[in-house]
Amino acid sequence: MDLDFVRSQFPAFEQPSLQGQAFFENAGGSYTCRQVIDRLFRFYTEHKVQPYAPYAASEIAGAEMDEARARLSALLGVTPQELSFGPSTTANTYVLAQAFRKFLKPGEKIIVTNQDHEANSGPWRRLADEGIEVLEWRIDPATGHLDPATLEPLLDESVRLVCFPHCSNVVGEINPVTEITALAHAAGAFVCVDGVSYAPHGLPNVGELGPDIYLFSAYKTYGPHQGIMVINKALAELLPNQAHYFNADVLYKRFTPAGPDHAQVAACAGMVDYFEAFAAHHGAPVSKGAKMGSFVHDLMRQREIALLQPLLDAVKDRNDVRLLGPSVAEDRAPTVALALGRAAEPVARQLSEYGVMAGGGDFYAVRALQAMGLDPAQGVLRLSFTHYTSEAEVTQLIEALDRVL
Repeated sequence: MDLDFVRSQFPAFEQPSLQGQAFFENAGGSYTCRQVIDRLFRFYTEHKVQPYAPYAASEIAGAEMDEARARLSALLGVTPQELSFGPSTTANTYVLAQAFRKFLKPGEKIIVTNQDHEANSGPWRRLADEGIEVLEWRIDPATGHLDPATLEPLLDESVRLVCFPHCSNVVGEINPVTEITALAHAAGAFVCVDGVSYAPHGLPNVGELGPDIYLFSAYKTYGPHQGIMVINKALAELLPNQAHYFNADVLYKRFTPAGPDHAQVAACAGMVDYFEAFAAHHGAPVSKGAKMGSFVHDLMRQREIALLQPLLDAVKDRNDVRLLGPSVAEDRAPTVALALGRAAEPVARQLSEYGVMAGGGDFYAVRALQAMGLDPAQGVLRLSFTHYTSEAEVTQLIEALDRVL
């Protein structure tokens, strides 16, 4: 991967205030690519009007919103009507839970995990108040591993939905989505996957993965602050409409009761602009769509794996930290959480003195930390990066860790 080309696509790397600062809090939100910024600026300055009206500026605004949906859905291997935009993944999940609240019958079951960020756990768990039985698929308390074998005993004919993360935002291990989805579907259940912590490391082909719902956040995939939600057409038609009654027949509007943020939706096309530029620069055999996305995904993952293993090697055998999740880079995303046996936020503050931007806290993964015997009040030190991180920055991080630990 050509790092110089990649970093040239992100204006943050040109800012004087960020020189010498190594950014390791990407799991909280990535830098924004130039293409998204350009589209957002253009929308606000040239056609910030109500879209889809019969005059030129409005027609352009609507066309740019439609372009974002069409191109992003093609990259994800789904149809445009199956892709919805919302204010955040947390809000999207909440709306989905309200739809399932009306769809499910008392005594039917939902399975959630204790590996999740609370956004993909709390809204579903609250359905217990409506008479829905909520079962917890639990992680291994020593490793944080989510074992498909322990899911099978929970599945029976009354389970209607299985919710789990593509990877946890503190454990980092990549869960086998297709295998888990097949188990759930065989039992007659739908599947909801939280992809927020995986998507920044290469957008997946959701159509091939197979879940009925896949959610992620554009502000973590180099874009604006939007939640992106894929809902299989067959399920979307079964669930009750959550939007204005006159929008019920438009699938991508059914689960977005609030009006869309026109400019940010349009700017999401800039993410695809970036992926296509990335693919073209690196000689991809195809220029558009899901196959192009797979090329970009694989090259990003190769890059991240090569950068991640030295960091894992530097921390996995230390007796003053506990590495959460796998110590093999191929098995995880580059989101590395360390339990320190003390409050993590002050250590993150110390790292900033060495030009390392990292986070300390519970990161809304309170249940996962508690399941692993950790105190959420102390939290964990989280070190997260993506494909635009340099070898020098990883070295800077490792040396800074040695100093502060």
